Amino acid sequence: MNKQMSMLCPKASRVIRRISTSSLRCDSQPQPRAKSAPQQLVGVVGLEVHAQINSNTKLFSGSSVRFSAPPNSLVSFFDASLPGTLPVLNKRCVEAAVMTGLALNCTINRKSLFDRKHYFYADLPSGYQITQQRQPIAVDGTLTYSLLGGTKRSQVIRKTVNIKQIQLEQDSGKSLHDDLRSQTLIDLNRAGVGLMELVMEPDMSCGEEAAAAVRELQLILQALGTCQGNMSEGQMRVDANVSVHKPGEPLGIRAEVKNINSVRCLARAIDYEIQRQIEVLQRGQTVQNETRAYDSKSGETIPMRDKEGLQDYRFMPEPNLPPLIVYEDNASLPTGIDACQAVVVHKIREGLPELPGVKRDRLVQTYGILPEHSFTLVNEDGLVEYFEAVMKVTKKEPRKVIGWVTNELLGHLKEKDMSVSHSPSDSKLSSRIDERRNW
Repeated sequence: MNKQMSMLCPKASRVIRRISTSSLRCDSQPQPRAKSAPQQLVGVVGLEVHAQINSNTKLFSGSSVRFSAPPNSLVSFFDASLPGTLPVLNKRCVEAAVMTGLALNCTINRKSLFDRKHYFYADLPSGYQITQQRQPIAVDGTLTYSLLGGTKRSQVIRKTVNIKQIQLEQDSGKSLHDDLRSQTLIDLNRAGVGLMELVMEPDMSCGEEAAAAVRELQLILQALGTCQGNMSEGQMRVDANVSVHKPGEPLGIRAEVKNINSVRCLARAIDYEIQRQIEVLQRGQTVQNETRAYDSKSGETIPMRDKEGLQDYRFMPEPNLPPLIVYEDNASLPTGIDACQAVVVHKIREGLPELPGVKRDRLVQTYGILPEHSFTLVNEDGLVEYFEAVMKVTKKEPRKVIGWVTNELLGHLKEKDMSVSHSPSDSKLSSRIDERRNW
């Protein structure tokens, strides 16, 4: 779960053309190594991403979901865990998880189960979280992401990280710590909000790779509409499991860095933690299996608590929820089941939109633009549609249009602190842009 939100990172910039990290950078291409040189320690990174499902109501109750609502104004009896209340599963959340699983090449389990995960926090009224530990809704997927490498950072290098599982679960409430009065205030508006937890295998080696993978996942979720992906509002939160080892040897002891809420901070936190663990081992000490937090002001990770074992959570089947059944198509629906009430995988698959990776490839092939320009277009919400609309009404070469869009248009919008999707479309904007460059 996501606790200790007091060390969150400041909001990252809207357009991420290249993800910059600290001096610790993973090699995009293998470098020759002298035979006598000792084998170096390398980082191993796995991620757990908590994505808030884009739904009007919570996972198991009819309470509304809204950011910045007055404290404790969106809390049902079930959210407050009053005796006698029972969960009612939100179909929209199930469909969002299935759609996300399909987009990430997962196997969708036709039968999945809910479990109780016990732990005691003040902002978790029931004393347990409803999750999917034993049999999640989706398993065995892949996420393909791209890095800009080469001497001029213009070569696109594609990599893949395996997705172990996607599970549905509840979010907790929020603890607000008042140090002046030595008290903690509880806001339960977030309690019970639907989450997808996406567990990535330890297939990454540095902060740059992890940041690129999370950014690609963010774009996919936004394209699907299953998560708005606004990390500054906590709609995506990342836990990074970091260890170091010598290639060919068993993995080292890992530390978990919790609650990272920006792509840039994720890269910096991972790179710092890798370097910290290397220095610990070089001093002859042992890396501790612990939970740490990232302090964006100091650029360091700091210890929070010892890592909890699985036995501490006392997992048990959720007695108030039957198995979750999804169907392949309408023909597989049992007699008497209303198709409008069932979750049908085939119908969801047919509604999948064009995904970011496919869109970038199409832009490069169709317009002959550079790969890095396709990243710029796709990363900014609404910019691809604007670019293609301009291409339909101009005879200019695509690369000239790209230069105008990325420099003149985005520069003008930045001055006005606006995004492309929220920019005015009246003649005043067009005339202002034309004045800056007559083409």
